[in-house]
Order: sequence, then C-alpha cells, then structure tokens
Amino acid sequence: MITIAPSLLSSDFADLRNQIRLAEEGGADWIHLDVMDGHFVPNLTIGPPVIASIRKATRLPLDTHLMITNAESFLEHYRDAGADILTVHYEACRHLHRALQRIHELGARAGVSLNPSTPVTVLQDILGDVDMVLLMTVNPGFGGQSFIPRSLDRIRALTAMLRDANPSVLIEVDGGIDATTVHDVVQAGARVLVAGNYIFSAKDIPGAVRTLRSHAMDALQARSTRTA
Repeated sequence: MITIAPSLLSSDFADLRNQIRLAEEGGADWIHLDVMDGHFVPNLTIGPPVIASIRKATRLPLDTHLMITNAESFLEHYRDAGADILTVHYEACRHLHRALQRIHELGARAGVSLNPSTPVTVLQDILGDVDMVLLMTVNPGFGGQSFIPRSLDRIRALTAMLRDANPSVLIEVDGGIDATTVHDVVQAGARVLVAGNYIFSAKDIPGAVRTLRSHAMDALQARSTRTA
C-alpha cells in the first residue's frame, strides 16, 4: 500500500553503493533516480552510464524520473541501462501518448510527471495509458526544497479523477517529503513517497526509511478509519 523510494539526488555519490545498501537495510521499496539535462530544469545530474552502474548495485526497481527535453528519443537508452519505471514530464513531452506506448513496448512501467503549476486535469485523456502519476511537490531541479502546501489540493483532485478513470494508477509525490509532510500527502491519496534529503542527510539512513514508512502507515490507517 505504501512505497518508499529514496532519491539518490541527495545521497553521497562518492559512497553510492553503500548509500543504496543503507536504504535497502531500512526497507526501501524502490530507488528513485533524478535525470536532469540542464535545459528542462536548471541542473545536470546522471545519465545511462551511471544508471547502469547503479543497476549492478541493487535489485530494487529503479524509478527513473526523466526531467529532460525530448525524452522520447532516449527511452531505449535508459531502459537498456536498467530503468524499471520511466516517468516523462507532460510539460516536456511533445507526443505524450506515443512516449507512454513506447515505454510499455520496452517492458517498463510508464509514468507522467506534472510540475506544481500544471493542472492535473491535463491528464484526463491519458489516464488509461499510465501506471503512475508523479506530482512534483516542489519546483523540479534541486533537492532539499520545502514542500508546497497547495500540493495537497492537487493530490486530492487527482485521487478523485483516478477513482473514476483508472483506480490502479499510483500517485507518487516528490519534493519536501519528510516525517512531517508525509501524513498529509498520504491522507490526500499519495502512495509512492520519494524522499531524498530527509533520508540521506540523516545520521541513521535505515532508521529514516523506517520512520517515514511508520508515519505513512499511521496516516493510511487513519484515512481508512475515517472513510470506513
């Protein structure tokens, strides 16, 4: 019911294998990879060669968030490198339906991400073609930012849309997720939680993963009790 996906953007890249191991020790479900090109977002991060190395270090699904322009031209490269989930941005993908089809043809799960200012209603016509929607709860590009409070209304709106259109679609949230914000995002409908700074800046990385899950499960239980 809850998926914890530590984001390596906030990890120590000089100690990457050990950082992944510590996240796994805490019970992480996925590893989240932020791919940035310096064009769509104002930062540069990793590409297929680094992802291929990460693939050798873990058996966890690699949740790969493509914050890049012209993502359609690079899907095969990231899938070949070991990505299990490929998420493209609505704002950067000229032919969104075609890209989602191609991701599925490659044998990966397909996600679509929305920036904080993009209405969730733009996805109405493609909800039958996605496995996951990633709502950015900060402006993409850098780790360690503060959660945008109005994101809760967007999560609730998307939850309502999916209830009618495609209840199997997962809602993922990324940005400012920690032990304080996790309660509200889970109650709003999020089920995949990306956390970078909260996990990898902690002295006890496995403990941070466990604490985040504990808070998320408490929120999920409270939501279930309220709607029963």
